[in-house]
Amino acid sequence: MKYRILLLPLVLAACAQTPEVTAPVPPASTAAANPVSPSGTDLLTRYHWQLNNAIDRNGTHLDALFVRPDKPLQLDFSPYRITVVNGCNSMGAGYTVRKGYLQIGPMVSTMMACPDPALAALDDAISQRVRGSVNVNLLVRDDAPSLQLITDSGDTLSFTGFPTAETRYGAPGQLAFLEVAPQPVPCNHPAMPNGECLLVRERFFDEQGLATGTPGPWQPLNQAIEGYAHTPGIRNVLRVKRFAIKNPPADGASVAYVLDLVVESEKVGQ
Repeated sequence: MKYRILLLPLVLAACAQTPEVTAPVPPASTAAANPVSPSGTDLLTRYHWQLNNAIDRNGTHLDALFVRPDKPLQLDFSPYRITVVNGCNSMGAGYTVRKGYLQIGPMVSTMMACPDPALAALDDAISQRVRGSVNVNLLVRDDAPSLQLITDSGDTLSFTGFPTAETRYGAPGQLAFLEVAPQPVPCNHPAMPNGECLLVRERFFDEQGLATGTPGPWQPLNQAIEGYAHTPGIRNVLRVKRFAIKNPPADGASVAYVLDLVVESEKVGQ
């Protein structure tokens, strides 16, 4: 039995949107010392922002935003786009920062069915709050950044920041697509002695999301892909970011792979 989920054309189309950002980036030293209403996006883009608390104007906890304790809602910012992670569907919108407010455009979402009603309601609950004009406060102190969004209705959403891979590795990553075979293979490497490695090959796609060129050769990947947990029997195509590792150990990898998105998935079995 086989099933496939193909999201690549939507992913490439979303990456092509570039709403204008009109405000300059604030000095990092100022943002690190004081709560600020940011006039730019640099600090926002350095972190993944995970929701840790949400209350309405009366102080009541917004339980509808916390239906996945193992995967809290997360906001990711590029210079042009805000993306909601860990809901049922993938959601995103263009935004600007003006006078201490996020001006968020219409939210675009995939249309996957959500069998869990609470998970379906989660998408609606967050999209109703991350839209329009939202007051934003950002504080970075002792390497523990926090973000607070206050909606027009008085809801307060609080987030904790975790450094992005670009922040941790100190440089932009290179996008690539890796196809992961359904079954791992034995491998022997100082970092993974007598272990199993993912069997991968590089894939290539055009701007319309169609496969192009000749896939690379299959080869064991003797390191992990950060953020990816393989399920035997599932063939995946992953969009990953590759980062050069500065001063790698003699027996260690010189490149790190970080999962960006699973764009195709297929169950292979009887």
